[in-house]
Amino acid sequence: MKEDNCLHAALICLGMLYYSHAITTEKLNHTRPSLHGHHEKGKEGQILHRSKRGWVWNQFFVIEEYTGPDPVLVGRLHSDIDSGDGNIKYILSGEGAGIIFVIDDKSGNIHATKTLDREERAQYTLTAQAVDRNTNRPLEPPSEFIVKVQDINDNPPEFLHENYHANVPERSNVGTSVIQVTASDADDPTYGNSAKLVYSILEGQPYFSVEAQTGIIRTALPNMDREAKEEYHVVIQAKDMGGHMGGLSGTTKVTITLTDVNDNPPKFPQSVYQMSVSEAAVPGEEVGRVKAKDPDIGENGLVAYSIIDGDGVDMFEITTDYETQEGVVKLKKLLDFETKKSYSLKVEAANVHIDPKFISNGPFKDTVTVKITVEDADEPPVFLKPSYIFEVQENAASGTVVGKVHAKDPDAANSAIRYSIDRHTDLERYFTINADDGNIKTIKALDREEIAWHNISVFAVEVHKQHQEAKVPVAIKVVDVNDNAPKFAAAYEAFVCENARSNQQFITISADDKDDSANGPRFIFSLPPEIIHNPNFTLRDNRDNTASVLVRREGFSRQKQDLYLLPIVISDGGLPPMSSTNTLTIRVCGCDSNGSLLSCNAEAYILNAGLSTGALIAILACIVILLVIVVLFVTLKRQKKEPLIVFEEEDVRENIITYDDEGGGEEDTEAFDIATLQNPDGINGFIPRKDIKPEYQYMPRPGLRPAPNSVDVDDFINTRIQEADNDPTAPPYDSIQIYGYEGRGSVAGSLSSLESATTDSDLDYDYLQNWGPRFKKLADLYGSKDTFDDDS
Repeated sequence: MKEDNCLHAALICLGMLYYSHAITTEKLNHTRPSLHGHHEKGKEGQILHRSKRGWVWNQFFVIEEYTGPDPVLVGRLHSDIDSGDGNIKYILSGEGAGIIFVIDDKSGNIHATKTLDREERAQYTLTAQAVDRNTNRPLEPPSEFIVKVQDINDNPPEFLHENYHANVPERSNVGTSVIQVTASDADDPTYGNSAKLVYSILEGQPYFSVEAQTGIIRTALPNMDREAKEEYHVVIQAKDMGGHMGGLSGTTKVTITLTDVNDNPPKFPQSVYQMSVSEAAVPGEEVGRVKAKDPDIGENGLVAYSIIDGDGVDMFEITTDYETQEGVVKLKKLLDFETKKSYSLKVEAANVHIDPKFISNGPFKDTVTVKITVEDADEPPVFLKPSYIFEVQENAASGTVVGKVHAKDPDAANSAIRYSIDRHTDLERYFTINADDGNIKTIKALDREEIAWHNISVFAVEVHKQHQEAKVPVAIKVVDVNDNAPKFAAAYEAFVCENARSNQQFITISADDKDDSANGPRFIFSLPPEIIHNPNFTLRDNRDNTASVLVRREGFSRQKQDLYLLPIVISDGGLPPMSSTNTLTIRVCGCDSNGSLLSCNAEAYILNAGLSTGALIAILACIVILLVIVVLFVTLKRQKKEPLIVFEEEDVRENIITYDDEGGGEEDTEAFDIATLQNPDGINGFIPRKDIKPEYQYMPRPGLRPAPNSVDVDDFINTRIQEADNDPTAPPYDSIQIYGYEGRGSVAGSLSSLESATTDSDLDYDYLQNWGPRFKKLADLYGSKDTFDDDS
């Protein structure tokens, strides 16, 4: 089809080209120049020669995309001076000369040797010239001409985008503009209809239409519903040649989405919701949820819930969960199954944002009934009050009733209640409670000055259900009783000058009372009746809980009396009042003429009167000398003691080995050789000690250790010796060394007497009588029988 269209266009263009060539040839023939030219007369009588142009033309045309077997004839150049004898040569120069365009230098015919594309280049500018073939002398001046490439419909329309996306609100009126699509054609818009485009819709009817000339897509159906269908796919075609047969075309896809508008009210899927909640639920706990469906989306689908009626308006509330678009029913107050077992609510769901365009579709809200059933729960006991405050006087007798708490079981069973005190709040056990009736009593006397308030907690527990309990705080105020007498507010120490004047005030005193203000101030100060006429001092009550002490006479002497004790009676304002006698210590001091204190020491005053400063220094020097003599005497006495380290000849650390062996008698003149007691079999070997270390560790007795700073070295050494003697863990340990071999070549033989009584021996031990008194016992044991008889 496309090839037929191209051929048809080529034929038309060839016809037009032929017609143009004929006109041009005719013009050339009419404008052929004369060989002699014309003569004109100038201003000064000079004759001017004006040459006539050999050829005149504006442009040639060549059709694009020509694919014929021969080159295309573009046109012919001819000069009037050309007589046809071949002496004139035509030359072509300029754009594409010799490559695209060639000229026959004899005939002047111009041909196009290549296929031209107008979309690549629309025209070419060339220069023609006629010269003498033999001499190359220009016969005509050069002249430019244009070769235009004539367009054919060889380019289809193309859209700017392959796919378009557009939105349009749902329920839009017919003819609402959606989007404009635009196509372009590379063909020449000034020549023919090759670039004249017409738009049409191929897919998307009957919902949308397109304007043929502008490409604007509009809605074609009213009340398109997004909830029914949200997205549409439309195909638009652009066709050139004014949409006529033979034109080329291009298509694009347009995806059109319907945007949401609030055209649907919320709607509950059911008319009644059933919910239940335990009476033990706390305020704020969720009871249930309701949801009204709205097919709109975004802000158009937002729903707000509210309770508009019902007997549970005060007990429940509803909030909106905007994530799930649900209404959340919550408990607002505590419930009581025994009081009311069910509630009814009327809940409304309404759109938050309403479009005035669709107000006629309203109302944009819906209502539903919510029935809530209260479930019975095993509740703990409930005290009649959230807290209790009682009062009791201090020092009240044990068993005094403080107050009574009361709790009840809110359940229908109305179980019996037992009471107890939380002992963590009454560690000192001041109170007790009757388990049956809740009466609180004191166990011991209370002291307000020690603890003014007792804060305890009382438990109430169901008798048959021990896990159900309640707790209530009980505050007990200890009421003050005037049981404390006032005392001095501080440990006063008064000073009076020896030169004090009569009625001179020298101290102001105040009092303190541990009792409450009702039983304390105002304080009354006075002197005891027996000294009310004290000759030395007097007292004045200032009536502001203070009193002033004044001097009654002039002149005091530290030598006669340096200390006075003044008893003062203080009474409080309680009923009945209490009083106490407090003693004020008054010292007599020396003062200067301005009353400034100098000294209050009576002894120093006496010494100053009898001794001078030099005498005091001499006494102190004597005391120091005596102390030095005593120290020297003690030091010399310690040096006379035996030295702690003995001389070399008296060194007790010398090795002294004692053998309990009587030796060989007088005949033995050599020193005892301990090698005779060694087993010959073990001479070359090493026989270790078989010491046994005690299993327990010895802890030295703390009383045996002297003080770290003790200077008595003798006691220190004795203490260390005693610790070593009593320490079984200190080496060397106790051991037993058994020598089973008595040596060789002994004249006396074995010294053992274990078997002497039962073994007959031929040995004669009479010589033992000659060894002296030290061996008399052996001589009696081993001597002859005659000897025994004689002795007996």
